[in-house]
Amino acid sequence: MASKVIDFYIDFTSPFTYLCNIKLPDLAARYGYQLNYHPIDIPTAKLAAGNYGPSNRQVPAKIRALMQDLNRWAAHYGVPFTFPKGLNAWRMNIGTFYAIEKGKARQYVDEAYRLVWADGVDPNDDAVLRGLAETVGLDADAFMAYVSSREGEKAYEASRVAAHARGVYGVPIMMVDDQIWWGNDRLMFVEEYLKAHAA
Repeated sequence: MASKVIDFYIDFTSPFTYLCNIKLPDLAARYGYQLNYHPIDIPTAKLAAGNYGPSNRQVPAKIRALMQDLNRWAAHYGVPFTFPKGLNAWRMNIGTFYAIEKGKARQYVDEAYRLVWADGVDPNDDAVLRGLAETVGLDADAFMAYVSSREGEKAYEASRVAAHARGVYGVPIMMVDDQIWWGNDRLMFVEEYLKAHAA
């Protein structure tokens, strides 16, 4: 019998995916689902889906409300929230593939999100990336080579192309069977579906 799978589309620049990741892994485990992580790049996904509008950071009224909402959710979950020093997460996203290959996917994603959105680090800082690898038990030298390699770039490109083909236009997006949910605030609907379809 095939495993029940949740495809989880992520980008470490997304604060709402940080929040979603606080709850989703345990939710998946509770109902016997495997979580498959798919790193993408939000701006690329938006453009591929035909969304040419400005980023949230370019709309002051929206960013003001969004920041309040993020802080409310963080308080609700009892987790820290700090805006990061940088938002270039390409190498950190690429590192997910290395972690998946080494059987450390959840540890990597959890720690990466904690570093970026709880500690507020720059996700493109070499020291941050090396420390992340060491913390989750990866070979730091091999990891650093991978995140800047053509092999890593190709894996990331393939992930983005496959996501676009499935209709992914942002993160956090969760897909199970023919169902799609977008956003941390959809987790109650995700749980309803998982509960109804649990083995």
